Amino acid sequence: MRVFFLTSLLTAGALSFSSCAPTTQAVAGVTVTPVLIKTSAAAARGQNVTVQGRYLGGPSSAKVFLGADGNGAGGYALPANAVVSWTDSQIVFTVPTGAPVGGGFLFVQVGDMRSTGLPFSVSQ
Repeated sequence: MRVFFLTSLLTAGALSFSSCAPTTQAVAGVTVTPVLIKTSAAAARGQNVTVQGRYLGGPSSAKVFLGADGNGAGGYALPANAVVSWTDSQIVFTVPTGAPVGGGFLFVQVGDMRSTGLPFSVSQ
């Protein structure tokens, strides 16, 4: 009886999962919100960091921000010369000497679409 009830709800359209999906909008050709999955542990200036995710764009269309607040505001924009490699699913960068020491969140912005954030710290 429970299976029948759930099946009836699904076929009748009573349940909707569309609210679970991230909202997106087309901005500068970007239609999917970047998603960060994991990053390396805290790193000191001069050390490499690996960030894994989806829809991360590329170095010509995106930026990495360190030390932003939980909503993605502020932060230190990683200079292009700090990038070691960048694919749509992984970014490897060297923490620059000018990066502020301390904690915050790491975000990736592709066009005007900002990713989910991950806690990240630049250690001394």
